[in-house]
Amino acid sequence: MIYSLYIVNKAGGLVYQKDFSDHLAKLSSNEYLVLAGTFHGVHAITSKISPLYNSSGIEMIEADNFKLYCFQTLTGSKFLLITAPQQNNVDPYMKRIYDIYSDFVMKNPFHTPEMPIRSEQFDQSLLKLIRSINGP
Repeated sequence: MIYSLYIVNKAGGLVYQKDFSDHLAKLSSNEYLVLAGTFHGVHAITSKISPLYNSSGIEMIEADNFKLYCFQTLTGSKFLLITAPQQNNVDPYMKRIYDIYSDFVMKNPFHTPEMPIRSEQFDQSLLKLIRSINGP
C-alpha cells in the first residue's frame, strides 16, 4: 500500500505532494514544506557522513507504521514514497512514477523546472498507477 508521494526539487523545495490514503493526518501547507526541507537537509548530511565514497544518502527509513523510500534523480530531485511497513521492493513503482513524471512534467514545454507541478495528466496517470497498486 502506498500512502503518499512527495517530490522535492534540488534546492529542497516541495514541488508536489499527494496522499493516497484517507487514514493519514492532514498537515498544513507549511508543515508539508517544512517536512520536505528537513528531509532534504538530512539527506544531504547523511550523504556526507557515510563511510562509503559517493554515498547517495538516505534511501529508506523504516518505522513501526510506515516506510519512507527516497529515489534521487541525476538532476537532484528527490521522490519520497511513503508506504505501509510491509511494503518491500518499491523500485518498479519508483521507476514507473519517474516515467510518468518524465512524460507529463519534464516533457511539458509549459512547465518551469524546479517549480510546483501543476499537470492534470500527471495527476491522472499517477492516480491510475497508485490505484493499480493499492486497489480500489
